Amino acid sequence: MKRVFEQGRSLRLNAIQLALLGGAALAATSVSAQEIRVWSGYPELAPFYEHVAEGLKAEFPDLTVRVEAIALREHEKRLALGLTSGEAAEVIELGTSTATRYLENELFNKAPDDVAAFVNDTANFNEFFRNSASYDGTVYGVPLFRGQSALYYNTEMFEAAGLTTPPTDMADYTNYAEKLTQRDANGAPTVSGWSLRLSGGGQGIAEKFWINMFQYGENLVEQNADGLWKADFANEQGRAALKQYLVNVHTLKTVTVEMPADAEAFEREQTAMFIRESWVIGDIAAKAPDLPYATATLPRGSIVAPVSLWVTGEGEKEAAAWAFAEATNQPENLLWLLDNVGWLPNRAGLDYSAILEAKPALAAFVDYPDSYEFFSLPNIGPVEEILTRTAARLTEAFANPALAEDDAAIDAVLVAMQDEINGLLDREGLLAK
Repeated sequence: MKRVFEQGRSLRLNAIQLALLGGAALAATSVSAQEIRVWSGYPELAPFYEHVAEGLKAEFPDLTVRVEAIALREHEKRLALGLTSGEAAEVIELGTSTATRYLENELFNKAPDDVAAFVNDTANFNEFFRNSASYDGTVYGVPLFRGQSALYYNTEMFEAAGLTTPPTDMADYTNYAEKLTQRDANGAPTVSGWSLRLSGGGQGIAEKFWINMFQYGENLVEQNADGLWKADFANEQGRAALKQYLVNVHTLKTVTVEMPADAEAFEREQTAMFIRESWVIGDIAAKAPDLPYATATLPRGSIVAPVSLWVTGEGEKEAAAWAFAEATNQPENLLWLLDNVGWLPNRAGLDYSAILEAKPALAAFVDYPDSYEFFSLPNIGPVEEILTRTAARLTEAFANPALAEDDAAIDAVLVAMQDEINGLLDREGLLAK
């Protein structure tokens, strides 16, 4: 299969090279085919794409790859405008849940036969990732990396608090947060015990809440045997997840909405622990190389958010785009990605041993118990609207101190949130009755 993959790639490269060298009659085509753009929603990935482009120069010296990596939400806005107007980049990095709306409207190109064969090879990708790059049984993309969460914790702060092991259940998370919080003379927290996503980009708030709720055994939406979806979390598990946020913010005051949060706060030692994806390891290496920290798996399992490369355009530009997408999946490039950026490659069969020896913090992302469970955002059109609206309700709830000690009021928030999600699913004909 590797031979077929390489042969197809070489044929496309040769075709583009011929066009570029074809003389005056193809001058206009040559100019347009000499450059492709890569749109990314993760600025930290720009060096990876530039590394891949540099590696292509030996075979394709006349091709310029322009990498345009911006913040994810801005990237999504750019895509909405660019794809519908026909002005999008030739290579587009996008998570499956967001890509679905564009696949439904045939705005991405189908993969050539050799690329489809590579993606469908079970030695390269498991079913989950094959499906993540496909639509209606047809391969459209090349799986690249995934977001997967684990706990990051400051080992010196744990030692100072008398904690010798990471938390193993959600009750531990609250107990640990209380012990780890550092306070001023008035009792106000100066270093949060556990950094929770309480504000910021809307969709991310809902995703992070879903991760915590998953540890209690519940999901924001679940699919039935008929392929339909339903929200059904207004129950004991959902209440426990939301109440944990409220108790930490308003009762125990281990964190506040105003406090520094996320990776930046962790790197500055302004929080003792938080849950995030593997890219943080590379970020810590670059920004806080002396930070004393470790990672641990979550109590039940993690979200997995697969990201693939999709292609637009036609002719020589399309061929160059597929050649670039294929090149990102060469094992040496994927290992470079993990080692230098920290995102987890989706391709199977990679040897991580040397990287894990040098960076043991990655073990929580690739070495987990057999019982560990994973979930992903549903590949349905309204998923972003569901997450954005849910995040708005969560943000309002997090700011309401009266909820912390009122289970009935928490239940009412969950029912309203659940009803809104089911209304959106019903609107799209996706609601399981």
